[in-house]
Parts: sequence; structure tokens; C-alpha cells
Amino acid sequence: MYNSNMQDDRTIHVYNLFGEAGDLPDVVHCETIPSRSVLHDWKLAPHRHARLHQVLLIESGGGQATLDGQEHALRPMHVINVPLNHVHGFSFLPGTDGYVLTIAAEVLDEALLSSEGLRGVLSQPAIVRGTPRIRATMKQIFAEHAARHFARAHILRALSSALIGLVARELAESGAARQGAANPDLVRRFEELLDQHLKDRWSVSQYAAALSVTPAHLSRVARSATGHCASDLILHRTIREARRNLVYTNLPISTIAYTLGFDDPAYFSRVYSTATGLSPSAFRESLHSGDS
Repeated sequence: MYNSNMQDDRTIHVYNLFGEAGDLPDVVHCETIPSRSVLHDWKLAPHRHARLHQVLLIESGGGQATLDGQEHALRPMHVINVPLNHVHGFSFLPGTDGYVLTIAAEVLDEALLSSEGLRGVLSQPAIVRGTPRIRATMKQIFAEHAARHFARAHILRALSSALIGLVARELAESGAARQGAANPDLVRRFEELLDQHLKDRWSVSQYAAALSVTPAHLSRVARSATGHCASDLILHRTIREARRNLVYTNLPISTIAYTLGFDDPAYFSRVYSTATGLSPSAFRESLHSGDS
């Protein structure tokens, strides 16, 4: 989840799933705040995760959080919502304890329905006061994650979905989501178009034309908001959808390729392998090898 080489605070590092090339090694990743922070003198330099959403809960202690360049004080029972691609860093007081839950973007894609409005609320970094239900659900997730019982993956998905719902509720009711730093409107509209036309394999120029801007302007604004140019965001969204299909369906890889608008399944496999370090078939096999 965090890379151990974080000394250069002038560079914003980008980490993929749990820092592993294999991608999606589990439904969620669970670790305590001290398990990672103590290795770095309780300081985690600003960085971002390309395909990860994190929820942290402070049990005791505190410190400072940096969310998209803004400093926030941390106290017991604070919940920190860290969406994918948002820059964040922490400076914890020595001895701080709490939970760090990391959820793959594909798990969120499966759980969040666009009609329910949670995605927009959860897409903003923010800190809210935790509730007994959030704390209890977080503890259930950690217990289930560690136990390795039958139906573990199913229960972890259900509990994680409940937790992000409870966090979204607190974000919405407290107004923290509206106060958070949202993506510029152009990026939001671009992301909406990505969802609509992903399978059409639109180019950056086609998205730019639909948004009435130049390709260069679209990429410039996208990079400023997310750290990635427009073509990278198209690729990342394609890979997320491919991974979602590989995880949650039994569709043949060739069918997934055609569904995503690729004319050649072999080319799709090359694109996927280059982006993730694993071929689609190897990725799917790694998931099955970890079934409980």
C-alpha cells in the first residue's frame, strides 16, 4: 500500500494496488496505522494511489493529514476519506493507533450505483467525525479479513460496501463533501463521458471535441486535477473495466476484449499486460489461486 522509499518529499509518488505488480491480491487490504507508519518515523510523504480508495479511522493519538495540499488536524474518531488519485500524506503523533482500509477501484465500481449519488460524495477527500457504526463495521472488516473463513470474499465485499455507505452518509450530512476539493467541472464531465463512451474506444481528440475544448487543454486540466493526462485516464478506465469483468464475470477474455471495443483480443491482452504487469489470463488465474 505504501512504498518504503519515500524520502524525497519533492516528488509525489504514485502507487498501484498495495504496491504489488500482481494487482488486486485481495478484496480489500487491512492494516493498522502503526504497522506502516512506525517504519517511517510516523511520517508518510505526499503520494497518490492510481486505483485505490482508502478510509482511515483514528482510534487514539492524532497528527496532521495533507489532502490535496491542505493541512488538517487529526484526532481520535476522525475518519479520513481518500479517493483514488488524490494526493495525501500523514504526520502521525508517535503511538497513534487506528485502521487503514484500502479498497480497489473495481470493488467500488461494482458496489456503487450511479443513481444513488454516493460516487460523487466519495470522490472528494475529506475528514469527518466517526460514528460507533463506522467503528464497529471497520472492526468487523478487519476481523473477517484476518480469519480466512469460508465465504470470506463475499462477506468482505458486503461489509466494505456498508462501510463506504456509512462514510458517504457522514460526508453528505456533515457537508464535508461539499467543502472538499472537487475535480474541476471539465474533468468531471470528461469522466462522465468516459463511462458513456468507453466501449466506443474514443480518442482524446473525440472526447475533447465533445467537451468543446482542445485535446491539449483537456490533458492539461486532467493532469492538474489527477496527476494523469487524458490518454492515461482513458487507459486507466479501460483497465478498471477489464479488471472488473475479469473479477466478477466468467466471460472469456476474447469476449471482454470485444465488449471493450477492441477488434483484436491479442492486442487487448498486450495493452492489459503493459498496463498491469500481468496478462488477463494470469491475472484471473491469480485471483482463483487465492480463493477461500
